[in-house]
Amino acid sequence: MNPKLLEKYEPVIGLEVHAQMLTKSKAFCSCTTEFNAPPNHNTCPICLGHPGTLPALNENLLRFIVRMGLATNCKIRERSIFARKNYFYPDLPKGYQISQYETPICHGGHIDVELKDGSDKRIGITRIHMEEDAGKSIHDFGAETLVDLNRAGVPLIEIVSEPDMRSSDEAYAYLTTIKSIVTYLGICDGNMEEGSLRCDANVSVRLRGTEPFGQKTEVKNMNSFRNVQRAIEAEIERQIELVERGEPVIHQTMLFDANKGITRAMRSKEEAHDYRYFPEPDLLPVTVTEGYLEEIRKEIPELQRARRDRFVSQYKLPKYDAGVLTAELSVADFFESAVTSLSAKNDESIKSVSNYIMGDVMRLMSERKQDIIQLQLQPKHLSELVDLIQDKTISNKIAKDLFPDLLGSTEAPKSLVEKRGLIQVTDTGALRETVREIIAKNQTQFGQYKAGKTNLFGFFVGQVMKATQGKANPEMVNELMREELDLG
Repeated sequence: MNPKLLEKYEPVIGLEVHAQMLTKSKAFCSCTTEFNAPPNHNTCPICLGHPGTLPALNENLLRFIVRMGLATNCKIRERSIFARKNYFYPDLPKGYQISQYETPICHGGHIDVELKDGSDKRIGITRIHMEEDAGKSIHDFGAETLVDLNRAGVPLIEIVSEPDMRSSDEAYAYLTTIKSIVTYLGICDGNMEEGSLRCDANVSVRLRGTEPFGQKTEVKNMNSFRNVQRAIEAEIERQIELVERGEPVIHQTMLFDANKGITRAMRSKEEAHDYRYFPEPDLLPVTVTEGYLEEIRKEIPELQRARRDRFVSQYKLPKYDAGVLTAELSVADFFESAVTSLSAKNDESIKSVSNYIMGDVMRLMSERKQDIIQLQLQPKHLSELVDLIQDKTISNKIAKDLFPDLLGSTEAPKSLVEKRGLIQVTDTGALRETVREIIAKNQTQFGQYKAGKTNLFGFFVGQVMKATQGKANPEMVNELMREELDLG
């Protein structure tokens, strides 16, 4: 895209995020929400829409959406009702979806997101409402389409933002913030790949400095945070090209082709009247009392941004480290558990725990495609490993070599160190003797060092560490080696 055109036009973006709730049963029946069950296994007459069946609201769906509403500064309606959203798809067995329309339970909220430059931007939340999911149509078998209704009736909340975002970067920041909120609240696992967090983007463009919004389109089919960003960028480019050619932007639903990096038309966009909304006659109105709100307020934990700021103040961590450690709730919990188990809770040992998590632990998480819990590393074992480094029992190199053996192990690091004879050598006499032996065996390099090639110092230290299998105290080796080389 021509940068001058991007300067000429301003994108206007709003996101609709569907989050699947971590309830054990569906929104209006007792069927399990288990993922990856055999097709059409998690079904019953209620979620299959059989005549004569009656839905009953899952109380945890209500509890979870109120939790989300409070966490996003929404007003919570004392009385709200469900509606029938009528449309036909093969994977919607009732021919309508139970949702909320005119009276969403949560409305008028906002969240603050942090942008790349470190500044904050406030994004409005128009509404958050409850609804049930449809099933899944599978089009991977040529001319045939298969339908799996396991997902039909799974509880969702839909979070609709105001059109306050002006770039794909802002949309990305908003979406990652929403994910951190739902995961910290414990109401959704935030997994876009499994469909438990889904996002549609409403995108339009207008000339910079003008007030009216351009014609918007809705972009779907985005299965990762990065693809949401790419899809928005592709749609902005498409719309600008249309406007520049004097062609209209049509109000329609677009699909994102991740392989080609383009958006393409799927269908004309439905309006509210197309769904023929009317109040759901089989469900009573939802009433939320002040006492109920107060009860749920007490359930809301410390959220990501607050926890990040506390990590900076309490543990003296750089803001970057604190941000990485708190991006995932399980990692933040692991870090605090490890720090609690440290024998000496000083700035150096705490930073060492942080470095291990951000380095070795996250590298293995990435390589194995596992979360920190699946790695089966015990926080107390990591803190004990750091303690052993701090009290000079082992060197950093020994710790690095030992670290992989802690995964899935019930044996403490100290026990492994003792069994394997890995305790650091700190005997000055023994180390000096080894240093002299290394110098004696490498007279050519010694001569070069004395002639001014002082970068060979690292070579001599490395040879000592190799001779002692990494067990020599590095600080002592450096000191003794410098003494011996300078004497010679």
